[in-house]
Amino acid sequence: MTTTYAVLSEGLEKRFGAVRALRGLDLAVAEGTVCGLLGPNGAGKTTAVRLLTTLLRPDAGSARVAGHDLVREAAAVRRLIGVTGQYASVDGDLTGRQNLRLFARLHRVRGAAARADELLDRFG
Repeated sequence: MTTTYAVLSEGLEKRFGAVRALRGLDLAVAEGTVCGLLGPNGAGKTTAVRLLTTLLRPDAGSARVAGHDLVREAAAVRRLIGVTGQYASVDGDLTGRQNLRLFARLHRVRGAAARADELLDRFG
């Protein structure tokens, strides 16, 4: 039986100046499974997540998310994933609709208002 991977990385690395934030991450997460990244402060967890969500470009290595190359197909990766941090990142003074429209505009989504309405209709 062949395993299909949701995330597959080989030798993923990231440097910030002289600091090597991530050294040779090899990760295989099978489709339909849950994966947690655990480790002490400075272990590279946040850097790994930022790389795998296309917020940063790797300095070395390669990765695929849902079969898409992290660098060459970054837009396809972003369309398929959702990421949230440990803290809410919405503006508490805005309505849900206003927050969705704001984030859509920040991400240059065409038809931000219509897309916000569509999502609210779909998910309530």
